[in-house]
Amino acid sequence: MKKQHPRMKRRAFLKQGSLALGGTLLFGLPGNSIPTPHPKKTRVVLIRHPEVLDKLNRPRAEIVQEMIDRAVVALTGSTSIQQAWQQIVRPEDTVGIKSNVWRFLPTPAELEEAVVKRVREVGVAAEKISVNDRTVLRDPIFRNATALINMRPLRTHYWAGVGSLIKNYIMFVPNPSDYHPDTCADLATIWKLPHVRGRTRLNVLVMFTPLFHGQGPHHFSPQYIWPYRGLLVGFDPVAVDSVGVRILQAKRREYFGEERPLNPPPKHIFLADTRHHLGTADPAKIDLIKLGWEEGCLI
Repeated sequence: MKKQHPRMKRRAFLKQGSLALGGTLLFGLPGNSIPTPHPKKTRVVLIRHPEVLDKLNRPRAEIVQEMIDRAVVALTGSTSIQQAWQQIVRPEDTVGIKSNVWRFLPTPAELEEAVVKRVREVGVAAEKISVNDRTVLRDPIFRNATALINMRPLRTHYWAGVGSLIKNYIMFVPNPSDYHPDTCADLATIWKLPHVRGRTRLNVLVMFTPLFHGQGPHHFSPQYIWPYRGLLVGFDPVAVDSVGVRILQAKRREYFGEERPLNPPPKHIFLADTRHHLGTADPAKIDLIKLGWEEGCLI
């Protein structure tokens, strides 16, 4: 696995080898049993835990592992962690894990490690796994990837309205600025490029401390994040992003005491459905499964 993140010693981590997945489901999280999937709707799993963040808003690795495992089990309708991850990747896969390294709100290393661990346990060799963001086009693992896992935090964005799962693939093109016109309306077309199309096995929108407001091209203020302590997980990036935007908008109403639409509007998410047919943005067509902590859910 290619080392990309300075906070992670991924190579050493991978060399620990493959551990047994085990056949039991983790039930340490608060919440009820997993409901039966709706046959005509797109499933998205929202999972939250009140103790996933410490007092400094740093993720607790063991709880992150538990959350992503339980979410994948719920998403796949499996009966065990092992069975669930075997539906995501296969031993023969070459796996690119697309993260996000924006310095104010990067993909948490704890989540990257949790996913790499499960991919390794399925049987994928360490040298066939890479976690990367800005240099995916030069990364031989990503160039030969048969499976992609897409993970990033949700935040407001100056050009696109929100930094979303759909937008996270903008590094798969040589000139990302080509996709900025009309508030990034056609980002979904990236997902149809030959080196991307049909390869994404899992989408994880990180909702530990989302950024719900900002102004300017590189905005960030701790005033506008909050400890939501959640993950949104799904096969359909459009559906996951759509749910994430609804949560962000609900937080903005709560914080400002009035309707305060995102500016610019994140229309790339909804056009990904209506114009580009990448997935489902309509809440009426999304089967949202909520697991774990319920307080302050906002949706």
